[in-house]
Amino acid sequence: MTGSLKRRVYELKTKTIIQLEHISKSYDGQMILDDLSLDIHENEFLTLLGPSGCGKTTTLRILGGFVKPDSGRVLFDGADITSLPPYKRQLNTVFQKYTLFPNMNIKENIAFGMKIRKMPKSYIDDKVAYALKLVGLEGHEKRSPDSLSGGQQQRVAIARAIVNEPKVLLLDEPLSALDLKLRQEMQYELIRMKNELGITFVYVTHDQEEALTMSDTIVVMNQGYIQQMGTPESIYNEPENAFVADFIGDSNIMDGVFIHDRLVSIFGAEFPCVDEGFGDNVPVDVVIRPEDVELGEPGKGSIDGVVTHIIFRGVHYEMEVTTPDGYEWLVHSTDQFPVGTPVSIHVDPYNIQIMSKPQSEDEEAIGVEE
Repeated sequence: MTGSLKRRVYELKTKTIIQLEHISKSYDGQMILDDLSLDIHENEFLTLLGPSGCGKTTTLRILGGFVKPDSGRVLFDGADITSLPPYKRQLNTVFQKYTLFPNMNIKENIAFGMKIRKMPKSYIDDKVAYALKLVGLEGHEKRSPDSLSGGQQQRVAIARAIVNEPKVLLLDEPLSALDLKLRQEMQYELIRMKNELGITFVYVTHDQEEALTMSDTIVVMNQGYIQQMGTPESIYNEPENAFVADFIGDSNIMDGVFIHDRLVSIFGAEFPCVDEGFGDNVPVDVVIRPEDVELGEPGKGSIDGVVTHIIFRGVHYEMEVTTPDGYEWLVHSTDQFPVGTPVSIHVDPYNIQIMSKPQSEDEEAIGVEE
């Protein structure tokens, strides 16, 4: 890893099915997407992840044909579909609101698109039966939407989308209205359906855990820019800037000084690291995940502190350790250290992530490391 401009290229062996080329979009003079380019691959579960207003839903709506970009192109299998209306695209969208027809039963809701296309009744019956089995709702054909739970209604919305055999399924925060248990169940159901159907999923969420659980590829967005793109593992373990590190999971993000190759100073204490190429005595951002902080006896680590807070989280204890500089280190450990216990902090060099500090607000938004 070096301090020079870094852009990790993540390549799948499957072919590219969608290309967004230099997409820009603004509303009322406010830039929502700024020269965004993105390749989406066949049979990929790609998640657009970011805070509210980052541009992820606008990106999905441009893909679906519901919004036209101010500039740039959308290519599908190499063909320009930028101006095609939604019904002419080989994509289907599942929205956060299920938009089921209340005056139709479940079978009629699922069959609606096929009836519009005047498909044969036997074909429609077979497709509806298959879709209901796929989403685990066999026997619900004659029930009305308002008799179903939120999770069941979402399954109907997904069934209605997949019977049209889209090459790509777009999902706009479809699980956000569900409670935690239902949301977790539906996450696994979506993964199973994606694998069974062999289609491409493009999923929008602001939920980091959801993205890490479900995705082949995560695209982290902020202020209309792609901050980082890669596997869940690479996004979590190798964040490319402080925004990604802070947004994906918990992190200790601290000011540091890169003394020289493989050595960084944090609050005056020296920590060996594996990074090179940032220069000598250069201010940097330092990221350390809480599960990578090891606590031991005072004087045996890189810096001493005192446990000032502890919460039991079930699988681990979440602790805060305050060091003499006043910084509160977040620590996750299966070992319990009661409040008031003097401890030392040790971090394996491979678990210390060094990042150049942005030199301007534009660099901070774009996520460029100089």
